Amino acid sequence: MLLDTASLYFRAFFGVPDTMKAADGTPTNAIRGLLDFIARLADNHKPTHLVACWDDNWRPSWRVALIPSYKAQRVEFVSAKGEQVEDVPDRLEAQIPYIRACLEAIGITVVGAADHEADDVIGTLSHQATMPVDVVTGDRDLFQLIDDSRGIRVVYTAARGVGRAEVYDEKALLAKYEVPAQRYADFATLRGDASDGLPGVKGVGEKTAASLVTAYGDLDAIRAAAADPSTPMAPGVKKKIVAAADYLDVAPKVVAVAKDAPVGTYDATLPRTIKDPERWLDLVELLELGSSAQRVMAALDLGPKA
Repeated sequence: MLLDTASLYFRAFFGVPDTMKAADGTPTNAIRGLLDFIARLADNHKPTHLVACWDDNWRPSWRVALIPSYKAQRVEFVSAKGEQVEDVPDRLEAQIPYIRACLEAIGITVVGAADHEADDVIGTLSHQATMPVDVVTGDRDLFQLIDDSRGIRVVYTAARGVGRAEVYDEKALLAKYEVPAQRYADFATLRGDASDGLPGVKGVGEKTAASLVTAYGDLDAIRAAAADPSTPMAPGVKKKIVAAADYLDVAPKVVAVAKDAPVGTYDATLPRTIKDPERWLDLVELLELGSSAQRVMAALDLGPKA
């Protein structure tokens, strides 16, 4: 099981009451919410291996070089060192170091990659996996990884939350978007995504994008058909595809999830005992994690052993 960690802790922050805090005033709603999510996922899906995938760079330089608008609307400011700082609520920002500390103390493997997003870590670990994979995310971009032949599914949390998350395999994805998984990235490139600063092909929405993929296949085939006067593609659509040439030259690399991110070595096996009991106890007491700590320990079977 591969967790899109930021997707989950953002959801926890906005979904769990912000009145939840430690005695010293430290907000804990995202911390407790994420631990509860992990407990629920472990109970529901029984993973044998678990990785919390991390955004070492939420706006990779190589993506921005190709499309400068990529996630530009999320930049709060640029530091004196030239680092782009994401616009994150202060009450969530304060919790992120504690989230990582809790995961590491428990023994849940955290994996990031220099100048890559968690999506790319997930893509790389999925590519390397020798077992079935469940990707837990609220990000549609990761639908491109679905592969029935390798048992790769997406547990999609955006619509119904973690407790009632929709599990997407190839059949479910086709029913939802009318495109096969192996063509989802082409479809997403055409459609664009305003939340990521990806303009898409102007005038081509979801339905048109799906019909183009169905009729012609991948982006190269669609662009070739648009340039060919003899193809039955509507003249207006052809014009839009041709006009978007500059975007279509670079967007596929931006939309595609990397499968070769520098993730290093890792051990994704679920911990059998708390990795750092002293640190974990300190965090539980400091943050007053209470029932959330108990739930995640019970779900991962990390309680005292006879």
